[in-house]
Amino acid sequence: MGHPPLEFSDCYLDSPDFRERLKCYEQELERTNKFIKDVIKDGNALISAMRNYSSAVQKFSQTLQSFQFDFIGDTLTDDEINIAESFKEFAELLNEVENERMMMVHNASDLLIKPLENFRKEQIGFTKERKKKFEKDGERFYSLLDRHLHLSSKKKESQLQEADLQVDKERHNFFESSLDYVYQIQEVQESKKFNIVEPVLAFLHSLFISNSLTVELTQDFLPYKQQLQLSLQNTRNHFSSTREEMEELKKRMKEAPQTCKLPGQPTIEGYLYTQEKWALGISWVKYYCQYEKETKTFTMTPMDQKPGAKQQGPLDLTLKYCVRRKTESIDKRFCFDIETNERPGTITLQALSEANRRLWMEAMDGKEPIYHSPITKQEEMELNEVGFKFVRKCINIIETKGIKTEGLYRTVGSNIQVQKLLNAFFDPKCPGDIDFHNSDWDIKTITSSLKFYLRNLSEPVMTYRLHKELVSAAKSDNLDYRLGAIHSLVYKLPEKNREMLELLIRHLVNVCEHSKENLMTPSNMGVIFGPTLMRAQEDTVAAMMNIKFQNIVVEILIEHFVKIYSGPPEESTAPPVPPPRITARRHKPITISKRLLRERTVFYTSSLDESEGDSDSFSKVRPPGEKPTIIRPPVRPPDPPCRATTSQKPEPKPDVMAGNTGEIPSSVVASRTRFFETASRKTGRLEKETATHSSTLAWKIPWTEEPGML
Repeated sequence: MGHPPLEFSDCYLDSPDFRERLKCYEQELERTNKFIKDVIKDGNALISAMRNYSSAVQKFSQTLQSFQFDFIGDTLTDDEINIAESFKEFAELLNEVENERMMMVHNASDLLIKPLENFRKEQIGFTKERKKKFEKDGERFYSLLDRHLHLSSKKKESQLQEADLQVDKERHNFFESSLDYVYQIQEVQESKKFNIVEPVLAFLHSLFISNSLTVELTQDFLPYKQQLQLSLQNTRNHFSSTREEMEELKKRMKEAPQTCKLPGQPTIEGYLYTQEKWALGISWVKYYCQYEKETKTFTMTPMDQKPGAKQQGPLDLTLKYCVRRKTESIDKRFCFDIETNERPGTITLQALSEANRRLWMEAMDGKEPIYHSPITKQEEMELNEVGFKFVRKCINIIETKGIKTEGLYRTVGSNIQVQKLLNAFFDPKCPGDIDFHNSDWDIKTITSSLKFYLRNLSEPVMTYRLHKELVSAAKSDNLDYRLGAIHSLVYKLPEKNREMLELLIRHLVNVCEHSKENLMTPSNMGVIFGPTLMRAQEDTVAAMMNIKFQNIVVEILIEHFVKIYSGPPEESTAPPVPPPRITARRHKPITISKRLLRERTVFYTSSLDESEGDSDSFSKVRPPGEKPTIIRPPVRPPDPPCRATTSQKPEPKPDVMAGNTGEIPSSVVASRTRFFETASRKTGRLEKETATHSSTLAWKIPWTEEPGML
């Protein structure tokens, strides 16, 4: 199991359990930091120690082999499994070529050392700075709070108000520091999956094309590299969509922290001070208290925020009644009394503020007045006849005029235009009275309006009731079970929801059929429509972490549309959930170390000059005793399998992988492999083309959906 998510609501409570979970994240961050230092150290040794090259590679591969990714949540996606296994694959590959490696790529430091160093200094270092601020603000807040609570109520009102304002200010600063720190440490924990792997992947690539002896090995490496890059980019896409949702949740928490109560938690919890009478006087002891309204259970856990203090066990009491303590009856502020079945007499408790006392009194049905703060919520839309009409009109105009638009559904429209279109179409006086064909609405405004409508339904298209079952199906290791379970769950949707889902998925299938022009693949559409068609009922960090599985559900619906909507499954219910995996996965991670080895070919220097234009003349068997000629490779690896955003479309490139030099590549990935194939067949030109490729090749990011946009 991985680390449990850190909920933003826990930042406000600052409970002992929250501190313990935060400590686990900090230990993992330190372990990752140490690992990055080891990789950087071993990489430098590999670059500088040419004579000890073989031993350096071996040590580096062992370092990679020893690291294991930790993750947030209870399940990994297939892409994350590939990423988690990637270091083991890299290590096996390094051991295989260790005896053949003769030369180090000159820009290895730029590919490996600098990105990792930047990640360690900028990301991990920034997280440590957040930690220092969090600890400093926390120490200052609790110290001020202790002094504040010892103030006598007989002091001047102006002094008390000034003290209250100061405490509120420090509490706000501490809560904001806690939110920022929790957000940052979880972001680093998630982003390290690709920020650490990508530099190593780039370094390995440059290593494999460093001389002519490894050209054939590079050809073997290509499928794995492309699949891993796709896994990295898919993981990055999921991360981007999750981050947007988490930022929105963080923003809502800042505005109203008390409104975001998680299901299954106590009615109210937090720190209280209890008056305890001793033979020598009265003392106030700090407790972490929890109250469950349904069972009237009041739990008190003695607490001391000082490091190293011994913690005592919790005490469970049953509440009888609660009453506010009169101000003139005690020399403390914010006090109230409770009586329990287990302890005789009353227990006097002191809250942290007047507002905090009101919350406790309200939860315990005390005599203190109840105050509610109105929570504004965006106006919701309904799945009705007007909504169906709107969706059909949007789909019709998109498929008629804009289905080949590059970046369809990713490129967002103007918020003003989107609201104008929605207000006009859903006008209560004449709903649906708009003709898209005879209007000036552009495609991106229509696509953004469609997404806005679906996102603001009172209940998502795939319903709250089936959300957990759909996510659970997407988490399964068994691919057949995934498809079967989702197929069955689709037919459990209400009729109008299933009709709307079929209408949308059929449209998305049509969009993906034009992916050569619009660049929108099923994976990209899943990232866009996963948070749009599915939504958890509660706004928690744990729910945000499942967005990547929502994307997988939509991707499966697109790829298997014909099968799913050809009719309901044979059984009316989903197949039983498979037992925990105890054998090998049915869907195995991608691998290169277990491939079948083939006979190596070498290259003559003379052949390079005589037959530079003839790629077939390079593959010759080296005579016994003759040393191979080392050819200097390019200084940077080629682009990953993606397409950069440009205003002009690039010229068609031949699909060398398919063996047909006159056809347009069948995919973006195929077009990006052109350089690899050229390097393996025209090795003699590598040195001449070094300057050209080094200035043009760079790592780029493919299409990603910004789920926070319309």
